[in-house]
Amino acid sequence: MAEGVESPASQRTAPRRSVLALAVLSMLTEEPMHAYRMQQLIKERHKDDVVNVSQRNAIYQTIERLLRDGLIRIRSTERNERRPERITYEITDAGRRTLKEWLRAMLSTVRNEFPEFPAALSFLPNLTTTEAIEALTTREGNLVGRLVELDRGLAEGNEFLPRIFLVESEYLRQMVAAELAYVRGLIADLRAKRVTWPDDYWA
Repeated sequence: MAEGVESPASQRTAPRRSVLALAVLSMLTEEPMHAYRMQQLIKERHKDDVVNVSQRNAIYQTIERLLRDGLIRIRSTERNERRPERITYEITDAGRRTLKEWLRAMLSTVRNEFPEFPAALSFLPNLTTTEAIEALTTREGNLVGRLVELDRGLAEGNEFLPRIFLVESEYLRQMVAAELAYVRGLIADLRAKRVTWPDDYWA
């Protein structure tokens, strides 16, 4: 190969990291499995609290990408006349290395993920004070409900699971509790007029 020309391997881009890809790789470290089983496990283990599987085809698209990147491979293909072809996947050595790299990076790196709520807060004066209080009060009720769900899940999980399998729920519970406290404080400040803006601010 001519001097200064990169090899195809060196030109290859690094696999794109995502939470769902992380989940797929992690599940395949347990045993080979097919996509439907992965979806089942994500829901059974309440990992859908932290892994977005709301789009039906998301896991299949993620699997295709991991296959292209060489992080997983096809273990076997099952064919049955009465149901669609079922493909079982397994993780590769490159997939195991990548899983560890992603985990270390995700645990250690603070990222600005641009969630909707703080974005909405930054444009709050587009509402009247009354409208803002009404919307935030609705959010307060939703947060209370979410806290009840998380507490119930933690109580049930603590009966038969080691704590290591519940730490993400512990974290979510702390985050929801902190947000609830902030929202309640902001509502109180709006009602007491410690936070104000003219109702015709953008007029």
